Formats: sequence, C-alpha cells, structure tokens
Amino acid sequence: MGSVKISNNIRKLRFFAGEMTQQQLADQTGVTRQTIVAIENGKYFPTLELAFKISRIFNTPLEEVFSYDDGSNQNKPIS
Repeated sequence: MGSVKISNNIRKLRFFAGEMTQQQLADQTGVTRQTIVAIENGKYFPTLELAFKISRIFNTPLEEVFSYDDGSNQNKPIS
C-alpha cells in the first residue's frame, strides 16, 4: 500500500473569507490555533466532526476543503 495523502485548502479559504485568522477559525471550531496550524500544514488530520465543522464555517463542500489521494488512480478514465 502506497502513502496516503490528505491535503486541504484551509489557508486559501481563510483568505477568501475576509482574511480570517487561524485564531478566528480555531475559536469558531472549538480547537486551539495550534491545531489549525497543524491541519493546514498537513501535520495533523482532523476528526470527521472537525472536518465537517470547518467545511460548514466556509459554506463549502467537504471535498472542496479536504482532498484525499491514495495513489490508486481511481479517478483516471479506463482506456
């Protein structure tokens, strides 16, 4: 099994949400700013509950906040 890669667009979403700070996002989700920093940097993967909270704050579908790539190429067309 290859490495699993979860990435996120939180930094970009914060920018487009009036340049929301990491602390403001942390306050709205009930976690520490350090947790937000770790998620943005890919050092920590949020719980499903926290991921949904973040997506709702930005009014953005979960799959546009977080993306998952397991290297299986499942999204490539079959030829």
